[in-house]
Amino acid sequence: MSEKPLTDSVHLVRGEQVRMPVEVRAATGITAQFLLPSGPARDTLAAAGLEPVTPVPGRIAATLGFMHYLDCDLGGYYEFLVALMCRQPGVRGSTGVFIHWLPVDQAFTCEAGQTIWGFPKEIAAIDVRTRGTRTRCEVRLEERSVIAVEFARGVPAPSTLGAMTLDAYTHRDGVLRRTPWTMRAGGTRMRPGGARVDLGDHPISDDLRRLGLPRRALFTNHIGELSMRFDDATPISSRT
Repeated sequence: MSEKPLTDSVHLVRGEQVRMPVEVRAATGITAQFLLPSGPARDTLAAAGLEPVTPVPGRIAATLGFMHYLDCDLGGYYEFLVALMCRQPGVRGSTGVFIHWLPVDQAFTCEAGQTIWGFPKEIAAIDVRTRGTRTRCEVRLEERSVIAVEFARGVPAPSTLGAMTLDAYTHRDGVLRRTPWTMRAGGTRMRPGGARVDLGDHPISDDLRRLGLPRRALFTNHIGELSMRFDDATPISSRT
């Protein structure tokens, strides 16, 4: 069965037209990579019809990070990311990332992300502060701290890979969706470790604990120049 786009190439969000693909012309961000126990993540992914990618037996690759969108079709905003590396069972070449949680601090991008791609966006207070060589990002919901990550700056790293496209998987309203996500990064700085994770007392904090956080990061990646493109979502399967 051939895949068909979930929605048309023009979407109406809060009375405004959003044309596909959505372009991010300028952004910055910091990400941290982790290896988490695959068991809890397997349960989460199975509910969406996916399975974990385990580069080390019993461990799944996971990403925490935040983005500052400066020039984007959806406006300027902060975003925090929790993603798990995954694939569709039995489907060759389907490796991508499952977007587990994606809080943002602006209403328009929140609604667009939910309705166009099925992203698990919700409005949160996202505070980002840089002091010296360290940047701290804290996410709060309902005036309660969910997570805070402190990133240490690394050393300059070459950006020679050019544009990279991967599949972003989402599961919302019983529908598994796949979105092609293209990124081009420059001005990168990397270091081993370099991220401290503190969890709060919110139910989402408990879910992140269930996944195996906090844990020492493998490495962090500061991205000083980032552009992205998000194509239309495609439905993979529907579960009720």
